[in-house]
Amino acid sequence: MKNYLIAAIVISLIAISCSRKEADTNEISFWHFQSEPNQKKVLMELIAEFEKEFNCTVKTTELSWNDGKTKLFAAFNSNSAPDIIELGSDWVAQFSSTKSKNGSILLPLDSNEFDIKQFVDFSHAPCFWKGTQYAQPWTVDTRVLFYNKDLLKKAKNSDEAPKTIDEMIELSAAINNNEQGIYGFGANGSDPHRLYKKILYFIWTYGGGVFDDSGAPILFSKENIKALEIYKELSNYGLIETQRQLDSYFVQGKIAFWLSGAWLIDKISRENPNLNYGIALVPSTDQSAVGISFAGGEYLAINAKTKKADLSKKFIKFLSKGENTLKYCEKVREAGFPADKEFYNHESYKSIKFKSIFAEQLNYSKMTPVVPNWLDIEELIENAVVEVLLAKKSPYEALLEAQEQIKQIVK
Repeated sequence: MKNYLIAAIVISLIAISCSRKEADTNEISFWHFQSEPNQKKVLMELIAEFEKEFNCTVKTTELSWNDGKTKLFAAFNSNSAPDIIELGSDWVAQFSSTKSKNGSILLPLDSNEFDIKQFVDFSHAPCFWKGTQYAQPWTVDTRVLFYNKDLLKKAKNSDEAPKTIDEMIELSAAINNNEQGIYGFGANGSDPHRLYKKILYFIWTYGGGVFDDSGAPILFSKENIKALEIYKELSNYGLIETQRQLDSYFVQGKIAFWLSGAWLIDKISRENPNLNYGIALVPSTDQSAVGISFAGGEYLAINAKTKKADLSKKFIKFLSKGENTLKYCEKVREAGFPADKEFYNHESYKSIKFKSIFAEQLNYSKMTPVVPNWLDIEELIENAVVEVLLAKKSPYEALLEAQEQIKQIVK
């Protein structure tokens, strides 16, 4: 019996020793979505700098936007989540509001260590849940109007981009020719997690929204009905397709007007460098204003159960530091801009074609409402838009039904 007791103690001590050694190793894990070859290359260069500076190892895992959220929640549920995670701006609230035994599954970030005022104002809201900060802004970006100058000249003897939505409708109608395979406007159709970013531009620009200041759903409103009517009208003078397909059609010179992001610039450079196109601020409802576009961002957060809290904090501070994010954004153009105020509109961007247009549009952009179940809500919005595009419902009917469904989610 005595021997068994001694053996049990020895095994226990070995287990404790191994556990301590594991905790003492200077290694942290980071799951991210920068999976394109150039994105990964530049990110790993920055990580190598961090590893050298702090004498540590960062074990990385790539995720895809299609199933990354599911994998992250599965990891948290099985206690195998990494130390640090990257989250899209409209995902943060769902993670920070998810409870564990001792609070959120994410580690609260002390304001004495993490100064949110360092970052552009519109990036702040997703960081917080019920007054507590759980994430750090990293990059921000937006969508602008891409337009084909050659098609525009044929319609109005000028290659100047439309300033108003009414003008864009008029030009789209004049340019559209289905028989020739030339389209006035690119209308994003059924395309999960992408379509809502296009319709929100119209909703916000016409003075609408999804929730009011008290958090009550307001999707069924005269402003939003008008916005959806306009989107439907534009689709009549264009092509309804996925974002990927519409990007390709624009590159081929077949679409006059298309709302897209910086990744399209590189696609044009690779596939059709002679395309005569321009980029402009999104049109508004009158000449003197600018339309309100969708702003997105990438955020960094820490697992509440990490055993490497100090090193993890150093890591997200390092990545979100202005000069380091600038290095990343300069080499990965589709990454957008540093969220850090001092580097958000850096001098170096002036040498990059069209970058200043994106920077200016960010001054007239919004992020999605901070609600835990935004992904469920965006799906309802997208379904409503698709039903209107397919003429199954009127904007009035589609938004009324979507609003009632949203009420059930947020009640």
